[in-house]
Amino acid sequence: MAKNTQKLGWIGIGRMGFPMAERLLKAGHDVSIWNRTRAKAEPLAQKGGKVVDHLKELAGVDVLFAIVSTGQDLEEVYFGKDGVVTNAKGKLPGVFVDCSSISVEESAAIRKRLKEHGVDFVASPVSGNAKVIKAGKLSAVVSGPEAACKAAMPLIEVFAPQGVSYVGDGELARICKIAHNVMLGVVIENLIEITLLANKMGVPRHAFLSFMNNGVMGSMFTRYKTPALVNLDWTTTFTPELLRKDLDLGLALGREWDVPMPVTAATREVLQSHFGAATLKPNPQEYLQMDFAALAETMALASGMKLESENKNVGTGLES
Repeated sequence: MAKNTQKLGWIGIGRMGFPMAERLLKAGHDVSIWNRTRAKAEPLAQKGGKVVDHLKELAGVDVLFAIVSTGQDLEEVYFGKDGVVTNAKGKLPGVFVDCSSISVEESAAIRKRLKEHGVDFVASPVSGNAKVIKAGKLSAVVSGPEAACKAAMPLIEVFAPQGVSYVGDGELARICKIAHNVMLGVVIENLIEITLLANKMGVPRHAFLSFMNNGVMGSMFTRYKTPALVNLDWTTTFTPELLRKDLDLGLALGREWDVPMPVTAATREVLQSHFGAATLKPNPQEYLQMDFAALAETMALASGMKLESENKNVGTGLES
């Protein structure tokens, strides 16, 4: 694919979609954008994006990207009564690239329907959050027809410059993403556990996490979660509900393929306790829309601890 010469379409301007589409625009790509709430997409018009009112206006692009919350949402924007495919008059985009986190079964069903229309489907879930995208450290995994994946990868690399891994045909990228998010849940829970243990015994959270981040167990993830755990900043990057969904998807695959996942199962039960603890908050539903790292408050409660912000200026590890 020749750089910057194709017309691109983008569906979904949420916490992830906005900075991903923004990187394509900054790289000089022609991007037409649709979002359910148009106002959220309007700021991208000032950066050169073409905000459209109807999904059918994206039918004429060369490559169509999407990043939405669920498989049902993706099916709706493709095949719903106002969907791209449903209302296309003439040629459809040759390649649909989906960066959402959806189940293997949902992805396979969508792939089958698109194939009936002569469209290649590239599954391209990503690893990171909005801060990671802005820092230029997002990565992605792709699967689908090899030629379509290889052709789309230079475009994906614009918003995922850390690396794009081709893992094979079909839904293998979905499996990788589910496995990735299972590990995300296990790691955040264990990181909270050991941080609370050290904290209860007298070690300041910022000092303990500094040690961990500087050691062999530190990672991009532990570093960018450090400010949240130190200062109790639950600004949303990923909700507990979305994490619970991904843990359930991982456990379902484990049962289907006879792979025991006891650590994942235990993580799922601890995460569930967070939903119960939320009922003690003045606005439970609002609280559950906060970041999944707020699980620290639930686990602190179980530990007989009352957490307070340490008010320390700690870095995310994403600073340039």
